[in-house]
Amino acid sequence: MNCKVMGIVNVTPDSFSDGGKFFSPEEAVRRAANHIDEGADILDFGGESTRPGATPLAWDEEWARLEPVLGEVRGMKGKVRRKKEEGKGKKDEGRMMMEDGRGEGGKSAEIQISVDTYHPETAARAIEAGATIINCVYAQPIPDMIKLLDVYPGVELVLPVRCAADLAPYRAYLPRLYLDPMIGFDTTREEDLRLLQATAELAKLGRVLIGASRKRIVKRLTGTKVPGKDLAGNLAIALWAAQNGASVVRVHDVRETVQALKVWDALSEAVA
Repeated sequence: MNCKVMGIVNVTPDSFSDGGKFFSPEEAVRRAANHIDEGADILDFGGESTRPGATPLAWDEEWARLEPVLGEVRGMKGKVRRKKEEGKGKKDEGRMMMEDGRGEGGKSAEIQISVDTYHPETAARAIEAGATIINCVYAQPIPDMIKLLDVYPGVELVLPVRCAADLAPYRAYLPRLYLDPMIGFDTTREEDLRLLQATAELAKLGRVLIGASRKRIVKRLTGTKVPGKDLAGNLAIALWAAQNGASVVRVHDVRETVQALKVWDALSEAVA
């Protein structure tokens, strides 16, 4: 399997998954550093809660939460440096590069920065601040988000796609898209199951991102009602997704997910 792990950093006071523990810039940056140490390939920052009933934010309020965090992450001395790709214009994105020797031969391991938003204004500012992926957390594609791909040639976009018909208008951008079936977004237990079971089919269309971490599907499948006791179920979903062709799993529990994927890979290679 060649599946990347995207570590979630919620810069919100009302997150359904962590109760706002990382709302302050200092805590959010610390969380990001922990995810890097735990093996994340991508850091995913969100400034607005997607929980049911959450109060929508104006883009400038959302950006006020994200800006200091992205600035700190970009400036982590001895940890992260922003490297401009050679030959690109000033509007092209930077890339966050870890200087921790995790790559082969002591080379820097590349860490991409993603920002969750449905506001094009926030997305543009995040790209200028070094984000390379925009995670469009909305049930339908937003035209102005698609336009950003023309303005910033190196940026990638997570697009809500559940079938080939959803993707059809955007096929020209396919090499720069991640397809997200939007698990847990206004869906029933049966709908979430069907979407997950269709991961392999969706992966035939392009790169798939599965983001089911700490959502209701595990509780619906197992009946557990204790908050924070769904890790095993989340790992099962991540392994299922990776085995069925997902390119990225978006998770809160980075260390455990990375470990599970490594063990699965080792066992799969041994059998092969």
